[in-house]
Amino acid sequence: MLEQKLLALNGDFAGDFTAPQLVEDSAAAIYMTDAQGRITYFNEAAAALWAHRPEIGMSEWCGSWRLRYPDGRPMPHAECPMAIAVKQGRALKGEAIAERPDGSLVPFLAFPSPIRDEEGKIVGAINILVDITDHKTAEEVTHRLAAIVESSDDAILSKSLTGVIASWNRGAEELFGYTADEAIGKHIGFLIPADRKAEEDVILGRIRAGERVDHFDTIRQHKNGTLINISLTVSPVRNAAGMVIGASKIARNITDRKESENRIRMLMREVNHRVKNQFAVILSMIRETRKRATSTEDFEAQIRERIMALASSHDLLVDGDWRGADLSQLITKQVQPFANDERVSARGNALMLGATAVQYLGIAFHELATNSVKYGALSTPGGRIDIEWRTAEANPSHICLTWKESGGPVAHEPDRKGFGRVVLERVAPAAVNGVGSVAFAPDGLIWTLEAPIDSLT
Repeated sequence: MLEQKLLALNGDFAGDFTAPQLVEDSAAAIYMTDAQGRITYFNEAAAALWAHRPEIGMSEWCGSWRLRYPDGRPMPHAECPMAIAVKQGRALKGEAIAERPDGSLVPFLAFPSPIRDEEGKIVGAINILVDITDHKTAEEVTHRLAAIVESSDDAILSKSLTGVIASWNRGAEELFGYTADEAIGKHIGFLIPADRKAEEDVILGRIRAGERVDHFDTIRQHKNGTLINISLTVSPVRNAAGMVIGASKIARNITDRKESENRIRMLMREVNHRVKNQFAVILSMIRETRKRATSTEDFEAQIRERIMALASSHDLLVDGDWRGADLSQLITKQVQPFANDERVSARGNALMLGATAVQYLGIAFHELATNSVKYGALSTPGGRIDIEWRTAEANPSHICLTWKESGGPVAHEPDRKGFGRVVLERVAPAAVNGVGSVAFAPDGLIWTLEAPIDSLT
């Protein structure tokens, strides 16, 4: 409107170039030049925009200290919108940046219009400058936010209060498999599994009430039909008047997190099961050791050694993520504290034992080794132990394991069965569905275990 009013006054300016009070008092930045581009007038609003006062009759085309193109390149004053309007003899709209003496920049729109005399000859021009700093700032913020949204790995979309998708970023394409062209304009329901359709009504109801939905874990459907665990954050979108007009939605893929949580729950159940088993083993140790201990000190020493042996077997299981341990490693772990490698040999094909077999055979090897140190082959300098395992000849689905001592004192069967004998003949074999036997040969003790391969592994 102001531009139209000023243009309507062209005839008044053509003669004496004086500015009516309307121009002087205007909040818009307005200035005038003659036909050669020399500035003949500027109002205070123009001086404020430039932060500079040009010389009347001397400064040309624009009163700005310096000018720049919208892309930041220096702009000669003779190429400014005012100069082009006069040279081309037409009103136009242009854009430029005024650089103030302090270095600050003011983007502006220019609306220059030639002034003609009664004969139609251009005798000057008038220009209106509109400071668009706020507009540019808002535009930059909008572009920056748009770039952030588009580059986000999270799915970010917006929808109307009826659930129709209005925007769809690259993250949404990757998460759900649909392009923006495929998704925009459709109801959000095509992503929701049939058994979760009611969720959308609840979410939209909260959005209409101006509420935010934070970290709502749910399931949505990919284009290929697979189900995706996601976490939703949904916020109301408001217009300038503060009315809720839609919703913005951020969806994050939490499939890995859910799988991790499931693994942790399974692990906790497994740990609970194993802890109970360990309590049972330890209680059995305590009970049997108490029956056969000759004193409190003897009981304490034996139970400490047996629990430490069990802990050594557990170390192997932990190192193998509880998948099991190799039989030869288990033998080394349990026997090494009592004898060097030259006095103990272990032969057999690689055999990965399961967790149960590791624990119970570990106890058996510990009992054999401690007995050998006290009464058997390891109690004399020349004694040795040979351990061998192979497929049972009579039953290929079984393993036959033999612990044979030699070079030690003559083996005598004790008068009563101790804890170790109970472990070797009953406890360890039963744990792996096998059969165990102890023989007292003249050259040394022999322990034999035969068990199904499936029960050992």
